[in-house]
Amino acid sequence: MTEQPDYLNNPLHGLKLEALLEQLINQYGWEILAEYTRINCFKNNPSMESSIKFFKKTEWAREKIERFYLYEYKNLPKAPEDQFEIPPRDRIIPSHHKPKEPKILKPGQAPIPKDRAGDKNKPKSFGNYRNQSSGGEKRHNDRPSVSSGPVDPYAKSPK
Repeated sequence: MTEQPDYLNNPLHGLKLEALLEQLINQYGWEILAEYTRINCFKNNPSMESSIKFFKKTEWAREKIERFYLYEYKNLPKAPEDQFEIPPRDRIIPSHHKPKEPKILKPGQAPIPKDRAGDKNKPKSFGNYRNQSSGGEKRHNDRPSVSSGPVDPYAKSPK
């Protein structure tokens, strides 16, 4: 018989999504959840029903809210490298890690997310379109201006 991993120490084990959201909303409220998780279902006309529906359909968001539950609400130590890629619900939490009091989160103090593309101070490059004009070519800005009056589409047609 194969031995199943022990998930009993994982606070998400046996916890329904609805109960998880109720605990988070009661502790933090919609505004703080929207700010700290950056998930729009908490920001735009939030409701328990729409949030549950969204999390059931969207795996990345469900994993994000489960991570928030484990590491902000239950205040557990961050996952080690070997557990990092595993979804939070499937992680094995060592028995010596016990849930603590929820972290105190204040509005306006959410950490700024890291930019995945690199340095934020670096200007974005959209190509060198503006710098590619050669002597005889017309640039986009050199177009003749269009008058604001009505235009007759048949003005140049033969009569």
